[in-house]
Amino acid sequence: VQLVESGGGLVQPGGSLRLSCATSGIIFSIYAMGWYRQAPGKQRELVARISTRGSTNLADSVKDRFTISRDNAKNTAYLQMNSLKPEDTAVYYCNAQAHWSEEWWGQGTQVTVSS
Repeated sequence: VQLVESGGGLVQPGGSLRLSCATSGIIFSIYAMGWYRQAPGKQRELVARISTRGSTNLADSVKDRFTISRDNAKNTAYLQMNSLKPEDTAVYYCNAQAHWSEEWWGQGTQVTVSS
């Protein structure tokens, strides 16, 4: 099983990034997908989650700025991040979770928001 994140990088405040999580080795359509982040010295936190049916949940801190989506045909989940702030700086991790609680993690991608 592999979850491979991409799309991170350095962006100025107010900018946008789109993260991708390409999966292999799982039946993607039966896994809920999530994006988590961990800033230095802080605990990992849930940013956004999308169910197998496409229902989404976003953290209050990103609700009006980020969008999570999935493409079952491509076995890929996305996180569109707009109006980025310095406090969004973190390593972003992709998570796949089955209803029987089996879960998988990606290796993470760094997002840095700085002028």
